[in-house]
Amino acid sequence: MTATTTRPPTAPPSHTPLRSRRRWATALTAYGYMSPTLLVMLVMMAVPVAMVFTYSTLSNVIMERDPEFVGVRNYLTLLSDPIFQRAMGQTLIFTFTSVAFHLLLGLAFALMLNSALLPRVVSSLLRVVYILPWVFTASIVVILWQLLLNPNGVVNFVLETMNLITTKVEWFSNPGLALGTVIFINIWAGYPFFMISLLAGLQGIPSDLYEAAAIDGAGWRARLFSITIPQLMPIILAMAMLDFIWNLQQFPIIFLATGGGPLNATETVATYTYNLAFSKREFALASASGIILFLMSAIVALFYVRRQKARD
Repeated sequence: MTATTTRPPTAPPSHTPLRSRRRWATALTAYGYMSPTLLVMLVMMAVPVAMVFTYSTLSNVIMERDPEFVGVRNYLTLLSDPIFQRAMGQTLIFTFTSVAFHLLLGLAFALMLNSALLPRVVSSLLRVVYILPWVFTASIVVILWQLLLNPNGVVNFVLETMNLITTKVEWFSNPGLALGTVIFINIWAGYPFFMISLLAGLQGIPSDLYEAAAIDGAGWRARLFSITIPQLMPIILAMAMLDFIWNLQQFPIIFLATGGGPLNATETVATYTYNLAFSKREFALASASGIILFLMSAIVALFYVRRQKARD
């Protein structure tokens, strides 16, 4: 009887270095194709942001030959400025109100246009009409509403005819009405973006879900909150965060309509920053104000990116 010896199994040859080199080659190839875009983003975005941040830590740049490093003094000056505090509050009011009404109006019009009760010809015509505010530029939107809301304009004439007002209303020059007027114009100009996006989402919801709900006896309200809203929730969240960022930085409509007045009644961080830089020539303070607005937008953008990654 002969004894047999068993050899331990030999491990397969390792290909880790080869795989690592292939991964590096793939990554370098990808970054090579992306390098023109990355270079443009670096020059057009990263460098200006870094320069503005540097300016915000100096004394009044551009206006002084040798500005001094002052650290966070510009930020403390801004935070203690009552006008900046008011602009910050009005920015948040403007942003939250605009986003909320953009969503509500966009969803309402999208549901109407997606209804089977509406003839196709009428639906197509209404789509063209409802999307017009989004097609107009900010200057056209403001000029249009300045004509309509003029003290001798159509809106006051209709209100007087209906005996709702006794004197002509100064919609833009009245400090108590100016902010609400600007918010209304911004809502009118921005709701079509939500309408079109939500309409596309509605058309992507399977009809089988509504048929099953109808068989179970669910009414329109139950179908809305049990099927429609949950199915649209990813679109709603993504659009709400994007719209929040856009309205946080809204400048053209406010500046063209009121310039931040009257008596700072419509002043937002964007118009406050512009007035600091180009009216008062306080470029360092304007840089600090711009950085604060940038950080507010970046926080929301971070949540948006993380939401998109989680969704993917």
